[in-house]
Amino acid sequence: MSKRQFSMREYWNRMAAENPPALSFSRAGLPFGEWHEKALQKLTELLGPFPEKVPLNADVEYSAEQEGYLRRRVVFDSEQWMSVPCQVLIPANAKKDKSTPAIVCSHGHGRFGKDPVSGIDSTPGHRADIEGMNYNYAEQMALAGFVTITPDLRGFGERRDGPDPFPGRDPCNVNYVKGSLMGLYPLTLNIWDIRCCIDYLETMEEVDPGRIGMMGLSQGGTMTAFTAAVEPRIKAADVISYINPFAGFGIGRGNFCGSQVLPGLYRYLDTSDIAGLIAPRPLLLEMGIYDTCFFFQDLYRGYEETAAVYRAAGVPERLTADIHPHGHAFSGKEAFAFFKKNL
Repeated sequence: MSKRQFSMREYWNRMAAENPPALSFSRAGLPFGEWHEKALQKLTELLGPFPEKVPLNADVEYSAEQEGYLRRRVVFDSEQWMSVPCQVLIPANAKKDKSTPAIVCSHGHGRFGKDPVSGIDSTPGHRADIEGMNYNYAEQMALAGFVTITPDLRGFGERRDGPDPFPGRDPCNVNYVKGSLMGLYPLTLNIWDIRCCIDYLETMEEVDPGRIGMMGLSQGGTMTAFTAAVEPRIKAADVISYINPFAGFGIGRGNFCGSQVLPGLYRYLDTSDIAGLIAPRPLLLEMGIYDTCFFFQDLYRGYEETAAVYRAAGVPERLTADIHPHGHAFSGKEAFAFFKKNL
């Protein structure tokens, strides 16, 4: 009698090993232009429909001057049944002449959504996240001269439906299952909301609409990679600690959530392919050698596979690596110069 196998973990590992992504750049064997067209078409298909556009109806609910910048709480509508709360930081020296570059700053899978990323440190928990991950990158970028906008992603911060909406379960996974019944996915809906953030930035009298970038750590890196892949208005992107093979962190370790996946995605594309779709636009990949969330050796493999795409695109110099001696955190070693050069 043949040896029996009952483990679902082993089943998924074997399935991933035997079925690598069919449209992955390293596997497809296509010239960059042809690969980019086919891969982008497939990603767009997997994302499914975006919501219908509605007027933003944006409200500035308050403004507060802080040292070096003006803080605004902005809320706008992104679709018929959804609104988006944001923190917008405007450098103190920004002129109202559409000349200032801007960065969309996406938070990770953390406890407080947008707030610590935008520099709000109102509790010990907020301060611990900022100190542990150098997490207030929206505030740091505003102090460096960029307008920043930081939204709450769906299911986070003010959009979480309370501190523990599904006891014992990750709200991302519950929302993913709910949406999948209707062919709607949190990743797609969050991309849409970030596109609406860009729409809002374009209305600001300080912001140059041709100089908008995006950055984010962890799940924020997921959002940065996927949004920049399909949104050409993002002129430069900083993906902090995310690009590494799905077979390791996802299939092998289950280190993801329902807000970061699409049905059928790994049949066609890996994370390095999503990053490669950003080419030929400038891309920064940050990798911490002591990262225990996404292992450095996997992050570096993701960087190497992305670099192959940028070489094929004829723009290897537009891919920058920031290898830093920290953990799962924003480095800050390369990002300021990267955005100043490319926005």
